[in-house]
Amino acid sequence: MRGYTYQAESGVSVARARGLELPISPKKTYEVLNAIRGLPVERARDLLEQVVALKRAVPFRRYNQETAHHRRTGPGRYPKKVATQVLSVLRNAEENAEYEGMDAERLFVKVASSSRGRILKTTMPRAHGHATAWNEQTTNVEIVLAERAVTS
Repeated sequence: MRGYTYQAESGVSVARARGLELPISPKKTYEVLNAIRGLPVERARDLLEQVVALKRAVPFRRYNQETAHHRRTGPGRYPKKVATQVLSVLRNAEENAEYEGMDAERLFVKVASSSRGRILKTTMPRAHGHATAWNEQTTNVEIVLAERAVTS
């Protein structure tokens, strides 16, 4: 993943952050980013913190085969590891927005995208001194924050 996938129009102020080759599942990351896309930053942060605390499930829309239903969510899960990593990227984007002088009250998640990262070849220890080859998946995460227009 070279550079950002989102290119802002000239004159539009945005704050961006990326997490490269994070050791998290690409499929679960896709679902978490779908849940926070378009939300105000404060609500997105609260949702991710509730997922980490196992108090709110993330709705799984695409990768939901044999997934249990949860109250007010439908099929969903609690991807704690993914939520923790995405929360750190979101906080980084918030800090970048503060550095740019953007209004924190009007920020929302404009772009939340992910792509598969490099696959790391590792081994898993097995019984009697043997080992099995195993592929560790990584994911690239990109979050772009923008300010909502003032309605008068």
